[in-house]
Amino acid sequence: MVEEVTNSREAILLEDQYGAHNYHPIPVVLTRGEGVFMWDVEGKRYYDFLSAYSAVNQGHCHPRIIQALTDQAKELTLTSRAFYNDKLGLAEKYVCETFGYQKALFMNSGAEANETAIKLARKWGYTKKGIPDNEAVIVAVKKNFHGRTTTIISASTDPSARKGFGPFMPGFEIISYDDIAAMEHALSNSNVCALWIEPIQGEAGVYVPQEGYLKAAESICRKHNVLLMMDEIQTGIARTGKMLASDHENVRPDLLILGKALSGGVLPVSVVLADDDIMLVIQPGEHGSTFGGNPLAAVVCMEALQVVKDERLAENAERLGEIFRARMKALIQKTDLVTLVRGKGLLNAIVINDSPKSDTAWKICMAFKENGLLAKPTHGNIIRLAPPLVITEEQLHECCDIIEKSILEYRRS
Repeated sequence: MVEEVTNSREAILLEDQYGAHNYHPIPVVLTRGEGVFMWDVEGKRYYDFLSAYSAVNQGHCHPRIIQALTDQAKELTLTSRAFYNDKLGLAEKYVCETFGYQKALFMNSGAEANETAIKLARKWGYTKKGIPDNEAVIVAVKKNFHGRTTTIISASTDPSARKGFGPFMPGFEIISYDDIAAMEHALSNSNVCALWIEPIQGEAGVYVPQEGYLKAAESICRKHNVLLMMDEIQTGIARTGKMLASDHENVRPDLLILGKALSGGVLPVSVVLADDDIMLVIQPGEHGSTFGGNPLAAVVCMEALQVVKDERLAENAERLGEIFRARMKALIQKTDLVTLVRGKGLLNAIVINDSPKSDTAWKICMAFKENGLLAKPTHGNIIRLAPPLVITEEQLHECCDIIEKSILEYRRS
């Protein structure tokens, strides 16, 4: 008989005893979600202002996505790619037509999708650009976050991601983010096969580059015959007020990397999109995944994306993001505890006026929790604030009231 957790303390103790200690969660034990809300095991309701790092843009347990999941789960969940299934081709066609590419390669996690893009870029560099074997370079940027595999952290500048996990893979050059001159210099190296960037650096603290940075990246890549690899795992699927954050500058990357909200948070689904000239450099047996492209994921992905379109979630994110940042700018006038708000659409962050090594932002998030809103700091003194895109204007104002109340009361205490 399967045991059940009866209270928060029991659940936390179980994870502490039997689970790896690779996370430091806010101490709340969640048991149910619907739309913009989550409930803990004691029955308290919270606004979700993290959205599982933008995986639940469509809201928790969206009924259409759950229906698609359960209907397909009764028929067929997995075949492996040793055989065809009747849903994968439909999903590949759907995502290619949605985002404007010729080919799709489905994987599971965002890290897997980024690993796939790395392999595609390197293989393209050797077979199409003529880079000598084992000399391909991928240019990445400081403060990036693309995942936690040993290859990916080889391109990271985050000490917590790297310390104790070497030796690292060669073949990466790291330059400053939002530095067009550094980009021009790095990409002039004839052995560079790809530039690997996020259009907005989410995990780093929602760093939005100067307008024109993405367009410059596209132009410089074309000039030097370099692939533009855009990691839109956190910024894509309507989060920033467009279907893709790169759409704000009308940029079309050569390799588009998506995950998280691609399934509405229902199960792991990721994809790399590219045209034939790039995607077909990989031949049978050179890359794959047992679960990648499974029929359950294919059906869920199509319904999750259709929900985004039907409910006009990009437009909602664009409109409510402006309102949210206006409210936070007004809050800055009332307290010296918040120094900055930045973001696009409903991907935003506030910067707390304290050292990144302090626990002030953590304590503020604990105050949010007590007042019915869930968020979490990143990099010490930055609080990312990203609700599901189904949030209404009335709900957004209620959440802004909670944020304001928590911060002003914290300052008085």
